Amino acid sequence: MSPIAYTALIIAVAVVLFVWNKLPVVAVAMLTALSLWATGVLTIGQALGGFGDPAVIFIATLFVVSTGLEVTGVTAWAGQLLIRGAGEESRTRLLVLTMTLVSLLTALISVNGAVAALLPVVVVIAVRLRRNSSQLLMPLVFAAHAGSMLALTGTPVNVLVSDAGMDAGVGAFGFFEFALVGVPLLVGTMVIIILFGQRLLPERNGATMPADFSQHAKTLVEQYGLASGIYQMRLRASSPYIGVPPTEVDISAYEGLQLVAVQDGETTGPLRRPLAEGDHFLVRGDAEAAAAFSAQMHLAFRDDGKHGKGEETLFNRRSGLAEVVIPPRSGLIGETVFPGMVTESGDLIVLAVQRGDADVSAGQLTSNAGGVVLKAGDTMLLQGTWEALDVHLDDPDVLVVNSPELVRRQAVPMGPGARKAVAILIAMVLLLATGLVPPAVAGLLAAGAIVLSGIMSVDQAYRAVGWTTVILVGAMMPLSTAMVQTGAAQLMANHLVSLVGDAGPVALLAGLFVLTAVMGQLISNTATALIVIPIGVAAATAMGISPRPVLMSTAVAAAAAFLTPIATPTNLMVMAPGGYAFTDYWKLGLPLLLWFFVVSVFIVPLIWRF
Repeated sequence: MSPIAYTALIIAVAVVLFVWNKLPVVAVAMLTALSLWATGVLTIGQALGGFGDPAVIFIATLFVVSTGLEVTGVTAWAGQLLIRGAGEESRTRLLVLTMTLVSLLTALISVNGAVAALLPVVVVIAVRLRRNSSQLLMPLVFAAHAGSMLALTGTPVNVLVSDAGMDAGVGAFGFFEFALVGVPLLVGTMVIIILFGQRLLPERNGATMPADFSQHAKTLVEQYGLASGIYQMRLRASSPYIGVPPTEVDISAYEGLQLVAVQDGETTGPLRRPLAEGDHFLVRGDAEAAAAFSAQMHLAFRDDGKHGKGEETLFNRRSGLAEVVIPPRSGLIGETVFPGMVTESGDLIVLAVQRGDADVSAGQLTSNAGGVVLKAGDTMLLQGTWEALDVHLDDPDVLVVNSPELVRRQAVPMGPGARKAVAILIAMVLLLATGLVPPAVAGLLAAGAIVLSGIMSVDQAYRAVGWTTVILVGAMMPLSTAMVQTGAAQLMANHLVSLVGDAGPVALLAGLFVLTAVMGQLISNTATALIVIPIGVAAATAMGISPRPVLMSTAVAAAAAFLTPIATPTNLMVMAPGGYAFTDYWKLGLPLLLWFFVVSVFIVPLIWRF
């Protein structure tokens, strides 16, 4: 068999295996790459070369950047804005806002970056609004494809066609000139998804969906009877407690009032030095007793109007709550704890203890001022800074009910490090928009800044990468190399041009669209564009027409990668969290492909004349 025949057979088998959906997609992709080597189509270096491709590196870094936005609460903030703007009932408004946001972001940082940044936001919105993630994630990606035609930086293909226009002597396309077709593409995409998406998309979720922690703090404080009567008071300069060690603070004279914790004014963690102006008392009890204590000891209530509410006082941007269970054989069994007690690390405060036979619904606590001896199965509510919760709860003596890190990501908008994360994102966008460095370098610099700024550790950054997507993209890239190297792609293109070249310029655009769209479902749209662009320019020159409409039509066709999950990395990104099968993509993708065909073949020539 010839190399072209081997390549065609491998592609056919890979597509069948993807559609069959019985083998892991990563396994199919790796078998595809190895088959290209085993048949002699590619060398081993070429067959595995995708894993070192700059595009794969860029995709991996985008996972780190998007996770950095997530852990600092930037995505939670964006999600709250989306929910607030769309409401909980309006599917149309939610889709319009989501698709508008992703398309605008795509125009600035490319499809991969925009989808990677907004994917966790949309998944959380699906959970919070009790909607199937499959109804939201594919519209997110397909709107991003349309949004890639709003500006030069939306996709590498735009840069390729602009450079090709310059080389052909007809001039490069302007930065926002693509929007002349990008806006109709986006509007049409949104209309099709809103009108037909609900029927064409499956009703399912991913295999693993995150829990909704938006009301986590409220649930905990209500369960432990702390929903009200909790006050955070700030020491004024005139307070008699200034200079007093925390261990010597005694408020037993104020009946009905209990000191829960003495907090550092800067970190809100337990205080380890003498009290100073700005430090906090966390007290629990009667409102009148708290007011009297505040007045006599020159203390100030929180100035946000939420004093007395346990949810806002105990759970905020700087500090949070964690519920832990005492497991069997824990070293803490037999230890005595009490509300307000500081843990051995000195960074966490025990707010309450609850036992299984207590009346949980009524908030009855087994702990009291005298303390309680811990038993297996007891639960404790701990409070401290988010950093302290992350560090000190990795302890075999306790089992954490809900990860503080996951809770913070969803429930604390614009938390610690959010400004740094936003600044890093803006810097990466500027690097990508100006082209000062290659995209992979911009992504590596941004991911490195996320780690060096302390937003994430190296281990957290490693865990943030979606390795399934990275391996899948890297393993499928050699297929593009094989098609180009064997001449299979050139052979297909030449046959098509010979068929439609004499039928007029509109027929040429239609033929090039079909070729680009078909190839773009199987290989990288960037690789497809690299193959089709020189053929289109040559055909336009031979027919005596301007290459500009041909180039723009090719860019539109390359963006129409809707029919398979392997068409683009972003299609793959949403496959698992959306619970999609291989055959789910074409159902919504086909009407969108037809709309892109209309724009590419009939609207483009109206804007850029032959």
